[in-house]
Amino acid sequence: MQAAVEAARALPFPFTLTARAENFLWGRQDLDDTIKRLQAFEAVGADVLYSPGLYDLGTIKTVVSALKRPFNLVMGFADPTLTVEQLSAAGVKRISVGGAMERHALAAFLRCAREMKDNGAFTFVRDMAPVKEVREAFVAGSAAP
Repeated sequence: MQAAVEAARALPFPFTLTARAENFLWGRQDLDDTIKRLQAFEAVGADVLYSPGLYDLGTIKTVVSALKRPFNLVMGFADPTLTVEQLSAAGVKRISVGGAMERHALAAFLRCAREMKDNGAFTFVRDMAPVKEVREAFVAGSAAP
């Protein structure tokens, strides 16, 4: 991480270096070790800290309170009932969704495909986004919903 920080600082443009402690992604539910790793990344100069796999608000608060640098939370692994307001109050500075939206779209695609294959039906078309809404979402400068 020290080498990465040095390389990032040597760039001729601003660069935000995010450091990840992936313990929870790999089944290592050791919160103390996760915090220790994030603090070590922080000590050498990482700008943002990240530990994918944290799930509940209590654990998130524990991690964030042990850090001085901004913490990123990825919602694809966290309790989906958490809100931006709760996470902000817990000290989370950045919230990302990773591939969650893509996986959500893929789940819808698979439901449609199964309905056609298994039932020979097309009722999913009732839930399509109107063409006008899709076009407007891709117009330069428009405010997509």
